[in-house]
Amino acid sequence: QVQLVESGGGLVQAGGSLRLSCAASARSFSRYYMGWFRQAPGKEREFVASISWNGGSTYYAASVKGRFTISRDNAKLTVYLQMNSLNPEDTAVYYCALNSDGKYNYWGQGTQVTVSS
Repeated sequence: QVQLVESGGGLVQAGGSLRLSCAASARSFSRYYMGWFRQAPGKEREFVASISWNGGSTYYAASVKGRFTISRDNAKLTVYLQMNSLNPEDTAVYYCALNSDGKYNYWGQGTQVTVSS
């Protein structure tokens, strides 16, 4: 059974930074693409970033490109999201997810990020 646990959320002022972590219990973690998503109040969940199994390929939503960086440490079974130059529009619950069989089938419980103006 796959378990994903996010951490690192919190309250930060606009222009600040946070680093989110997602610890996985998945066997063969290094075989899977991983992604970060977010859901703001009253909005649908949206894609933020993803990373290939070995970290060689990364993808970002246009709204975060150049400010956020996704990375992973397969030895630690962990994926990270470094978030810089945060603005109030980044306020959301952030979820990590594991992509198996072409779908994000496994999700963490989420971590709240709040950016004050």
